[in-house]
This record gives sequence, structure tokens and C-alpha cells, in this order.
Amino acid sequence: MTKIIAFANQKGGVGKTTTAINIGASLAAIKKRVLLIDLDQQGNAGTGLGFVRSSHRQSVYGVLMGTANAADNILTTAVPGLHIMPSTQQLAEAEVELYDMPNREYRLRDALAPLLAHYDYILLDCPPALGNITINALTTADSVIVPMQCEFYSLEGVQQLTNTVAAIRKTWNPTLDIMGVLLTMYDKRNSLTRAVEEEIRNTFGERTFKTVIPRNVRVSEAPSHGKPALFYDFNSPGAQAYLRVATEVVERTEQGE
Repeated sequence: MTKIIAFANQKGGVGKTTTAINIGASLAAIKKRVLLIDLDQQGNAGTGLGFVRSSHRQSVYGVLMGTANAADNILTTAVPGLHIMPSTQQLAEAEVELYDMPNREYRLRDALAPLLAHYDYILLDCPPALGNITINALTTADSVIVPMQCEFYSLEGVQQLTNTVAAIRKTWNPTLDIMGVLLTMYDKRNSLTRAVEEEIRNTFGERTFKTVIPRNVRVSEAPSHGKPALFYDFNSPGAQAYLRVATEVVERTEQGE
């Protein structure tokens, strides 16, 4: 059964797209069939996997608008088993255009239905804002992974998202749940990092991923080379951490079946 996971945090700069790319690549590395959908108009998930936005016609925009077939807007990446539905700047128009569309909260869910038999995991990289596109993602998803940087303001972002998930569950998607909070850009030498980690683990308990993603220059460099960290420097601490997180994701999804 296909698992649909949204990567969301209403605060930007927390490693959300990096996490979506690297968990996607890590799931593919352990022989899962993965589709990553870029729902951010900046298109960083595509560029992080080596695609130049102006060089392809495929985009999630037409899929949301109902003018394009989902299967026709998927690109094969250099990572075996990992596909991507990219975005373009035109996606910014969707935020406004969706307001006048019937069944607007379920446009993505309905468009992806024919693809479910072809993938083990569909990963949704959400924009850092609560708009129509993020609502579509959360209405489509089975669960949410919340990447967060270990700093004070990130705690506020997680609380906002928790409230958002509760609202989505009440109104549109009663089975939506937070799979886990993932601590990114982790620096164990920093006392604030340790304090934030303690508070998150006390608040979310076992829903906090056991693995943390260390602050790692190789993870930061990888997108500029159009590669996930796992394929840029397999032995780097960041790449290995994402591989462990992918294993946790599989364990959590299988436990929920």
C-alpha cells in the first residue's frame, strides 16, 4: 500500500527540501519505489536532483489545475527508483487560481490516485506557508514529517504546524497524523541545540525521530552538484544519518499498517 508523506514546516530554512530529497534517495537506495513531488514554486527539489527548471516542460502546476495528467509530468532521476514531479515558478499562480476551483482541497489527492499502484512512497515537499497548496498536500497525505532546526523560533513553527494538522484532520483528512519531528542541522556542541532537543523529545516523545541530522558541509554542498548527499558522499555523516532516518520511516509506516 502506498504511503504518502508530507514534509512540512511553516518556518522556512529548516532543511525541509533537503530532507525530502535525501529521505527520498535513501528510500530508493533500500529498494523502495519513490515519487517526490515538488510543491514549492522555488523548485529546489528539482534543482537538488540535477534538473534545470527551464529545461523541462513537466510541472505539478498543470496537474493541480486539471489541465495535465500526473503520469505525464514525472521525470526519472539519476537515482534508481526515485522519480520527481517538479515545479516551476508558475506554481505561484496556483495559490490564487485554486480559490475559485471546485473541490479545491482535494485537487492533488484526486490527481495522484492513478499513480498509487506504481509507488511505495509518495513524498510531498510543501512550501513554507499555509496556503491552498499546503492544504492540498496535507489533505492528500497519510502523515507528516516535520523537519526542524534546533533553535528557539523553530519550536514556535512546530507548534503552529501541530495546530494546522489538527485543523486539517478535523475538516478534511481525519486520518492525518504527524509521523515524527526530525531534528536537522544538529550541532551537539551547542547548548541551545541540546536544550531544544530535550524540549522536543519531552513534548513529542517517541514521535521524535531517534536519528538527528548533523550540521554537515557535504549535505550542504550536494544540491549544488544536483545530487542527494547519499550519492555525493556516501560516507559523510549527513548521508548516513538520512539513511538511518529512512529506515525509521519504513519501520513507522509498517507499524501503522
